[in-house]
Amino acid sequence: MASNGELTILRLTIAFAAAALLAGGAEAQCLHSCGDVDIPYPFGIGSGDDCALFPGYKIDCNNNRPFYLDVEALSISLQLGQMGVMTPISSSCYNTTAKNMDSTMWGFNLSGTPFMLSDSNKFTVIGCQSLAYISDPMSNYTSGCASSCPGATVVSATNGTCSGIGCCQTTIPKGLEYYKVSFEESMNTSGIYNTTPCSYAVLMDYSNFTLLNSYLASPLKFNTTYGGRAPVMFDWAIWDARDCVEAQKNHTSYACKSDHSVCLNYSSGAELSAYMCNCSKGYQGNPYLQGSNGCRDINECEHPESYSCYGECRNKDGGFDCSCHAGTRGNASIPGGCQKNFLTPKAQVAIGVVAFILSILFGFLGWEVIRHKRSIKRQALLRQNDEFFQQHGGQLLLEMMKVEGNAGFTLYDRQEIETATNNFNKTHIIGEGGRELFTGQC
Repeated sequence: MASNGELTILRLTIAFAAAALLAGGAEAQCLHSCGDVDIPYPFGIGSGDDCALFPGYKIDCNNNRPFYLDVEALSISLQLGQMGVMTPISSSCYNTTAKNMDSTMWGFNLSGTPFMLSDSNKFTVIGCQSLAYISDPMSNYTSGCASSCPGATVVSATNGTCSGIGCCQTTIPKGLEYYKVSFEESMNTSGIYNTTPCSYAVLMDYSNFTLLNSYLASPLKFNTTYGGRAPVMFDWAIWDARDCVEAQKNHTSYACKSDHSVCLNYSSGAELSAYMCNCSKGYQGNPYLQGSNGCRDINECEHPESYSCYGECRNKDGGFDCSCHAGTRGNASIPGGCQKNFLTPKAQVAIGVVAFILSILFGFLGWEVIRHKRSIKRQALLRQNDEFFQQHGGQLLLEMMKVEGNAGFTLYDRQEIETATNNFNKTHIIGEGGRELFTGQC
């Protein structure tokens, strides 16, 4: 008779309340590492509520191993908003004594916690006569896949190819909170128990899975390689607001505390539902903390493996400058991007001085040309005026003035003449001769 074991993570209700003091008025001692695993805030270890942002972010440390309830935590990423944990591998094996299938099926419930199952996980089944399901009864979600080993094809399967021959995989949607495994009883190993009596199924982080031919020849090898547990990724976020706009309205509860932090909207499905914090570009650290414990400037010049600079690197707040060394020019951010200058620094200075002097000289010459043109134009105008003076009796007038002694005359402009003659009206003509016309005043 099949035995069913289920590891269920109890539903938590996240209490978004202020941190309380321990009995006796002393604050709990908060730890942020357990064994070799860092536990950065907003997570924390300790009995006081102030050790973590909210109670749902508390981690237990048992024998230098961190646990989130009953699953061991492997890592916590602030930047990605993920936590890696180890979960048991479900199995279904033929019992030769009872002549039936013995199945051990695991599952857990993340409802009410700050976690969800990451869609970077894949439901993975290893076996030669297997059909397994992954389901979430609360969302009516069910999926699964089947694997088989027709003839000798199992021995010719390529490492890393999980295509249904001895191994199958299927993706899961974003936002699942419940995970439970089950096996199809009608598709079992009763007919092949001499070679492959067991099948295995688990939801696991796809990046941590590598299919080996040895798993196909002996599925038990898969289970023993991982020690009966496989890594799975949880997504996490800050759930006290639906998005960054709503969160930033309350400065007290807003979780992005660092001066160099940015807020990112988090979607658990089709709609926004929470937010998370990251350090601004050029900074690293903890965006959930203030001051020196928060986001700090990255000295990119100390990490050439991540920030390419093949010239002279100068760090600055939030970034860096990369320039070619003295005597070279070009693009210092790519290999071979800086080329040697053919001119020495002294020659470059000399060229600059000469260019400056020439610019002043050309400017002066240009100004002199303009002045010369204006002088020529003025002289031409004076000659024209003299010609008009001679043509219209100017010289004769001067001679008459010399004879008369103190005789004088008045010059009128065109506007005054037009007014006096009623705009050169013909009724005011008193005589004409040659090219001259004489009019009388109104």
